[in-house]
Amino acid sequence: QVQLVESGGGLVVPGGSLALSCAASGRSIANYAVGWFRQGPGKEREFVAHIRRTGGTTYYSDSVKGRFTIFRDNAKNTVYLQMNSLKPEDTATYFCAAGGGIIVSSVRTPGQYDYWGQGTQVTVSS
Repeated sequence: QVQLVESGGGLVVPGGSLALSCAASGRSIANYAVGWFRQGPGKEREFVAHIRRTGGTTYYSDSVKGRFTIFRDNAKNTVYLQMNSLKPEDTATYFCAAGGGIIVSSVRTPGQYDYWGQGTQVTVSS
């Protein structure tokens, strides 16, 4: 199985940027499709972005499309989430997740992912 560790969270002012990392160990991240999810206080976990195992096709929630970019570096066994033009409503704990057989219609469903990291906090505030 694969272990995932997120990093890169922190406090940023509105309009700022952060880059999150999801580092894998135990197995190669190249074997998995990877998603980013977030969960704000009192809210359900919501889909943010997904990158396919092969081909690099990406998917985004409407709320982050055009501002966030997910990409992978299999050589570094890491998937990244570049977040630009951050808004206060982006404040949440961000989780990365990996799965081996996620069909396209299910990329937004947390239950389809097999492995999860512990999360990293992102706070957008002036």
